[in-house]
Amino acid sequence: MNAKKSALPRSLASDLARIDAHVAQAAEYDELPELDDAMLARATVNRGGRPISSNPRKLLSIRLPADVIERWKQTGPGWQTRMAERLSSI
Repeated sequence: MNAKKSALPRSLASDLARIDAHVAQAAEYDELPELDDAMLARATVNRGGRPISSNPRKLLSIRLPADVIERWKQTGPGWQTRMAERLSSI
């Protein structure tokens, strides 16, 4: 095999036109199982995303002096969490 050639030719073409043109035949449906009540009862819906927090945060707008914010930012990543922990201990 030539090292300069890829194994498969690269293509940016889409097959959507061919797929849209396909007409399903009755024999293709024979491959699919029948949905029954037992199958539907086992079905679950996965919504994904983060789990719901037991202590959700609320949006608050607060004005602080610029030097205070800069000092907190200089402590590195996670400065907002550390600030919230410090405020909750008061």
